[in-house]
Amino acid sequence: MKTEFTLEPIEKASEDELRALQLQRLKSTLAHAYANSAVYRAKFDAAGVHPQDCRSLSDLAKFPFTTKADLRDSYPFGMFAVARDKLARIHASSGTTGKPTVVGYTLNDIDTWSHCVARSIRAAGARPGDTVHVSYGYGLFTGGLGAHYGAEKLGLTVVPFGGGQTERQVQLINDFRPDIIMVTPSYMLALADEFERQGLSARDSSLRLGIFGAEPWTNDMRLNIEQRMGMDAVDIYGLSEVIGPGVASECVETKDGPTIWEDHFYPEIINPETGEPVADGELGELVFTSLSKEAMPIIRYRTRDLTRLLPGTARTMRRMEKITGRSDDMMIIRGVNVFPTQIEELILRQPALSAHYQCVLTREGPLDHLMVKVETLAGLSPDSPQAKAAAQALVHEAKAYIGTSLNVELCAEASIERSHGKAKRVVDLRKR
Repeated sequence: MKTEFTLEPIEKASEDELRALQLQRLKSTLAHAYANSAVYRAKFDAAGVHPQDCRSLSDLAKFPFTTKADLRDSYPFGMFAVARDKLARIHASSGTTGKPTVVGYTLNDIDTWSHCVARSIRAAGARPGDTVHVSYGYGLFTGGLGAHYGAEKLGLTVVPFGGGQTERQVQLINDFRPDIIMVTPSYMLALADEFERQGLSARDSSLRLGIFGAEPWTNDMRLNIEQRMGMDAVDIYGLSEVIGPGVASECVETKDGPTIWEDHFYPEIINPETGEPVADGELGELVFTSLSKEAMPIIRYRTRDLTRLLPGTARTMRRMEKITGRSDDMMIIRGVNVFPTQIEELILRQPALSAHYQCVLTREGPLDHLMVKVETLAGLSPDSPQAKAAAQALVHEAKAYIGTSLNVELCAEASIERSHGKAKRVVDLRKR
């Protein structure tokens, strides 16, 4: 019988204790950034602020934001606040939309990161003796190595598979019998499809727990995965610029949005248009300041993720509402704001449709058009009456619930390209 892990004292500390620790670490981080990063020194000076101006947590609002553009403009190492010989590792984004964003870690940063991911895996429901199958990509992407080091830090056994080779992944899951899988939710669906293609029962696999991140996903997607795989599905949140996966994680006993590890990352919610902070409970853009990073402290980083801060439940620390959209993946269709996850929720209401879809944007004259390509359920022809009825229902519900018109293209099973990492939900052909 596997025992349970115990919580760290800080996870149950009083709010006063937590805020005191945050202020102490925030002051230290601002001083470190100003003294050792030319980028932050210039930004602070231009804004007319100094680290000594931070006397309370609310004073953080006086300091300038950091954006992805700052990281790209300082490519490759301009944001670092330690000498190159103090770096233990360098990660980077794919750079598909421009210069990659580069992040660095000291040995202490690696240990902090590993600790946060270990805490996340424990909160998600891991038990001593578990085996973790890691399907996040390894390499410059932070997902694979972040999950790997965190699982090892917790004392678990790791199967470092990485992305791709779907058929072989299912074979090894069947043979090695891991308890936990860490992967993007969209690729988990591809693995579920492969279980069924091989004639295996996905619900009867050894997997008890799925820890999913790296892309927005809905509670409807959670229910779909849990029903198909017979597992608990929990959300892990992070981004490379802040540290990587493990900034926040859902607790399996509540599944009510990721708990932010506030002893290491200070969250704010701002109005994305004005930049002004909003109160807890109000929807806005998530902003993070690191509290314990050495190599690359990050001050008020605009994540572009849209959410709200909520009171703690399973832990003292605040939660964030599940991320289901980003200010930069929002589609504006004839004046209506549309997020891919809104489309996903409507698709998952239709039993004849699968969760594999893409939103294709085109322009005819001055008007934008949205085409949703969606696969029918396995074994169901796109020409079947059930599929056509589901497509009509999707068009109707999009107009009724989202307020936008769209067309639906029904696709056969496995005709939409599967992603081994983050799913590509939007294809914008308007500029081509």
